[in-house]
Amino acid sequence: MAEVQAQEAPPPAYRVAAQRAGIPSSVLYAVALQESGTRFNGRLVPWPWTLNVAGASRRFATRAEACAGLHQALREAPPTRIDAGLGQINLGYQRHRYGQPCDLLDPYRNLGIAAEILREQHNPGDDWLLTIGRYHRPAGGTPAARYRHSVGQHLARVLGDARLDATARRNLP
Repeated sequence: MAEVQAQEAPPPAYRVAAQRAGIPSSVLYAVALQESGTRFNGRLVPWPWTLNVAGASRRFATRAEACAGLHQALREAPPTRIDAGLGQINLGYQRHRYGQPCDLLDPYRNLGIAAEILREQHNPGDDWLLTIGRYHRPAGGTPAARYRHSVGQHLARVLGDARLDATARRNLP
């Protein structure tokens, strides 16, 4: 599915946002690959100008186009049905984290918010895959399990380890 090179280091923006939040950059990068990943030059990469509107992905070439698309989406669907940016931050449920909707299209701000949510969902000693599942669906259940599985595949590729055991997942670099 994903074509991330083994042991590919997360780009600097991911490392900075993760360090500020106190989470592993590999987790943040794997989540972004799942949330906004698209093929670019033959590789799967997170795309900052991605929207999800009521379950349908929309990708834009520029931030300005994505902002216009976001305003259009807000006329079509309630904010709780719209996710934006690298970490696909939900406009309705995360309203307290941004000023204007298009703020979520700033890649650095979006990554900072995604990292904060991951930190808030993480309990010390937890397996990071449990945290990842709660990022997607705090209530857990089948949707969180499916999401954990998908992001786990990205995480294993980023770390270059196809079989991450529970101890390794608790102590990610």
